[in-house]
Amino acid sequence: MDVVALLVIVVVVTAVVAIVGTPLRAGHRERARGAGADEIAELEARKEAKYREIRDAEMDLRTGKLSEEDHRVLDRALRAEAMAILKALDDAGAENAEVP
Repeated sequence: MDVVALLVIVVVVTAVVAIVGTPLRAGHRERARGAGADEIAELEARKEAKYREIRDAEMDLRTGKLSEEDHRVLDRALRAEAMAILKALDDAGAENAEVP
């Protein structure tokens, strides 16, 4: 077989693979973006729920349902959970930004 013919075959096969593979790669990027958006939406909902819990604990302190010490312990735990959610949101935002 001629070297030129072999080279032409390799180029044609490479072109076909590139043309066929392009939509498949684009679909993968879209799915990754969609998954990232779902994760961010869930984290946003968890963040708002955690903020609501913190406000409820502060109201319980003001109304006398919680002692100062109980509130301090609960508030520290709720704020630590909120910080973990915020970090996860930051990470998810960074991952979503990296998807080309």
